[in-house]
Amino acid sequence: MMDNKKETPSKEERQKENEEIREMGTVEIEDGKTGHGIQLLTIIGEIEGHEAVSGNTKATKYEHLLPRLAQAEEDENTEGILILLNTLGGDVEAGLAIAEMIASLSKPTVSLVLGGSHSIGGPLAVSADYSFIVPTGTMIVHPVRSTGMFIGVIQSYRNMEKTQDRIAKFIASHSKISQERLLELMLDSTQLVKDVGTMLEGEEAVKEGLIDEVGGISQAFKKLHELIDRQREDRIKK
Repeated sequence: MMDNKKETPSKEERQKENEEIREMGTVEIEDGKTGHGIQLLTIIGEIEGHEAVSGNTKATKYEHLLPRLAQAEEDENTEGILILLNTLGGDVEAGLAIAEMIASLSKPTVSLVLGGSHSIGGPLAVSADYSFIVPTGTMIVHPVRSTGMFIGVIQSYRNMEKTQDRIAKFIASHSKISQERLLELMLDSTQLVKDVGTMLEGEEAVKEGLIDEVGGISQAFKKLHELIDRQREDRIKK
C-alpha cells in the first residue's frame, strides 16, 4: 500500500522557501489532497519599471516576476498560479508586460485583489483566467497620467492617448466590461477630488464586469483547483 503522506520539509527547504517569500514574494504550494502543484505570486506595492523606486517604497520588480512566470510555464510540477494583488499602480509598460505574460500562460490562473489594485493594477487583476476581489477591496480606473509636467506638444498627448487605448483594450478583452463603459469610468469627473476617474469597491467592480466574483482566499483556491481539474480532464480526453 502506497503512503501518500507528504514528507516534512527539511530545515534547508524551509529556509529556502522563506527566502523566496521575502525576496520574490513567491512560494510553491503542493496540496496533499488534490496533488495540485500551485505557484503563489504576490504583486504588492508599486510596480517598478526601468527606473528604481525609492528605497522606502514597497515595490514589485517586473524583472523578478517575468522569469518566475516563464519558469512556472515550463515547470511540470506547476499546474496553476494564484496571484495576490495589493498595488497602487506604477510603471505602465512594466505592468502591461506582466499582465500580457500572465494572460499568455497555458497554466490555469486566478487573481485575488486584496486591499486594492489601482491604475495599472487593473490589467494585472483581469489578466488571470478568473478574478476575485475581497468585499472591502478597491479598484481605481483613471486616464494615463503624465509625471506632472505640462504637455507642450501634440505628439506627447497622442502617445498618452495610444497608451490609454492599449490599457482599455486589454482590460475589455480580459473581462466583461466594455471598452466604452471603461472609458466612461476613467473620465468621470465627479468621484475623485481634483482628478478624474472612478473608485470601485468589491461588489461594484463585479457589477461593472471588471472582476468576476467577490471572494477571499478560500474561494480563490477552490476556483483554481477546479480549473486545474478541468484542464487535466481535457488532456485525458485528447
